[in-house]
Amino acid sequence: MPYAHITGWGMSVPESILTNDDISKMVETNDTWIQERTGIRERRVARENETTSSLAVSASINALRVANLRPTDLDLVICATSTPDFIFPATACLVQDQLGASKAGAFDLMAACSGFIYGLNMAAQAIRSGSIKSALVVGSETLSRFVNWKDRSTCILFGDGAGAFVLQASERPGGVYSAVMHSDGSGGDLLSLKNGGSTFSSADPVIYENKRYIEMDGNEVFRFATRVMVQATNEALESAGMTLDQIQWIVPHQANVRIIKAAARGLNLPMDKFIVNLDRYGNTSTASIPIAAVEAIENGQIKSGDKLVFVGFGGGLTWGALTAEWTGPLPSKGQVRPEQYRALGRVRSFVRRAIRFIEGIIFRREL
Repeated sequence: MPYAHITGWGMSVPESILTNDDISKMVETNDTWIQERTGIRERRVARENETTSSLAVSASINALRVANLRPTDLDLVICATSTPDFIFPATACLVQDQLGASKAGAFDLMAACSGFIYGLNMAAQAIRSGSIKSALVVGSETLSRFVNWKDRSTCILFGDGAGAFVLQASERPGGVYSAVMHSDGSGGDLLSLKNGGSTFSSADPVIYENKRYIEMDGNEVFRFATRVMVQATNEALESAGMTLDQIQWIVPHQANVRIIKAAARGLNLPMDKFIVNLDRYGNTSTASIPIAAVEAIENGQIKSGDKLVFVGFGGGLTWGALTAEWTGPLPSKGQVRPEQYRALGRVRSFVRRAIRFIEGIIFRREL
């Protein structure tokens, strides 16, 4: 049975920074209050020309570059997101097209902030089953588009960004060891974004407008998160036959530093075992775990051979954890430049549209 290794990683965040002081000009709050309650100092906000798919593509190109893998070698693209470009087509399909990943299947995965863990597990299972050899899993969000900037309980929390991992099959032991995924729909109302679905129709503009923002019961989510972060970590370790003392790093969902500290106490671990960067990015939902991991690799914290736990929670309610050994890129020949495939992908996309247009004319004549 092949092993599923994480061989590439990349991130992309908007250049525009929104500080706590900036938010204090919108609602009644201040930097000290926000930092004490959340640990967040600033977050990134997408510009008008930036979308969930454009951030995902940039992060994916960086990940493919590290893996030295051609987009045309990808078998699967999974985009975990709570803020897709559209309900359909899937954002993953837009990413697949823009990358020029012409052989890959693609779909979106919606499990809120747990989505990246869910996506990693699904990709790893597909690789271990032998049905595919490589996959791209990307978490990407433009949450700022769905934040009520008059609600200080939520507008201080969220930011935009994307992070991506490449997974590849290898006979070398390592990579993803185990994962657990859980859900409890009875708590779905505790953290939700109800606009855009079939329940609330745009025909009623008052209801539609009221439901277009993220809604959260902060106290209930806090109690839920502190419990399940510990539970999921222990379950994933038990499934892998590992213990906490074998783990070098825990990479948690970056929602609130108080939640991470509570999880550390529950696991009886020091905070310096946790990768934390939410002070500069806020809660980027599905993107938070890969962004934190990428920065930790780039600054030398995570090294080849380290054993990790990724753990998160989110609306749904959902939660989960995944254990992995960090091994890095697989040996390969030559240097791949994924950005060149992006340019070729644009040409391919234009040609395929032209072919469909011509086929449509021929089909109409035959009728």
